[in-house]
Amino acid sequence: MRRFFIFIIATAVLASCGGQPPPSSGTPPPAQPAAPAPVVIPDDVPLLYVSNEVGGTITIINAATLTPLVTDQLGKRPRGITVSPDRSQLYVALSGSPIGGPGVDEKTLPPADKKADGIGVFDVRTNKLLKVLPSGSDPETSAVSQDGKLLFVANEDTGLASVIDLNEGKVAETFKVGGEPEGTAITPDGKQLWVTSEEDSAITVVDLSARKVVKSIEVAPRPRSIAFLPDGSRAYVPSETTGVMTVIDARRLRVTGKVALGEGMRPMGTVMSPDGRMLYVTTGRSKMLLMIDTKSNTLVGSIEAGQRPWGIALSPDGKTVYTANGPSDDVSVIDVEKREVIKKIPVGRGPWGLALVERKQ
Repeated sequence: MRRFFIFIIATAVLASCGGQPPPSSGTPPPAQPAAPAPVVIPDDVPLLYVSNEVGGTITIINAATLTPLVTDQLGKRPRGITVSPDRSQLYVALSGSPIGGPGVDEKTLPPADKKADGIGVFDVRTNKLLKVLPSGSDPETSAVSQDGKLLFVANEDTGLASVIDLNEGKVAETFKVGGEPEGTAITPDGKQLWVTSEEDSAITVVDLSARKVVKSIEVAPRPRSIAFLPDGSRAYVPSETTGVMTVIDARRLRVTGKVALGEGMRPMGTVMSPDGRMLYVTTGRSKMLLMIDTKSNTLVGSIEAGQRPWGIALSPDGKTVYTANGPSDDVSVIDVEKREVIKKIPVGRGPWGLALVERKQ
């Protein structure tokens, strides 16, 4: 089995005098600390990657043993993580805009560092940041085309979705997608890009063949993310401020209903089970992971996940959900059959996004 190592190398300065040892003072010198052991990252285990927005880092977790391996610097405000179709690279949204949050007067915040905006390209084989691509202003999330050639980026402060040509490493075009775009998703057939607009309470649908916006779908206020059934027939969009899930006929591009999630719920991140039977939803300050039965479109369960769970990921077998809990700097591991948190894994400061990558050769 091939392995690679991340070494932490400590250097020491050795004093000498003409090649002779210094005179003894009668007190033995303090013992030198042992060099830290190298961090070993096997190449045949699944890894969970966590973007830490406050710390500007990425944490790598061995998903087989549920242990953190390393936390490395990445860039300012890393948020959404997208995995390339061949699972060789991660695309991480980096932003130089200051962290605000609900109720914060933006006039009191420091100026944005636009030089820090971009998409970090992170190599999964070496677990190193390769480069940062231009992306537009204040990128938050992205979605990649099925052929791996284009990356679509939601630029939160400009109301634009950028299209990055990954071969050329530059922005090829942009689309107007409404104010404060956040969630991005490609339909299962690869033909459309969907982008949420928090400000406009809408979904913008872009035809990727025609390269044009084909429709804006009104949804409940402050939509955050998008999840499709595997067959692409339906889409689910959470509304943070009204505590409902908007259900959309994804073929006719029209709203067909809403799922009430309970008083006080603030739905954020979404992930669909591999068989399409269950939708999992994080709820931010409401602390819960919610479970929606997609056959009946009803809420069927809830689990207290942690402090402000936002980012979410699901194991390929559909048995384990992971949530990124910002204020507590940890990731919850949730057994969905037992409906309980089985472990909390410490990560960097302010975890935001999650991506689980199977790496078997």
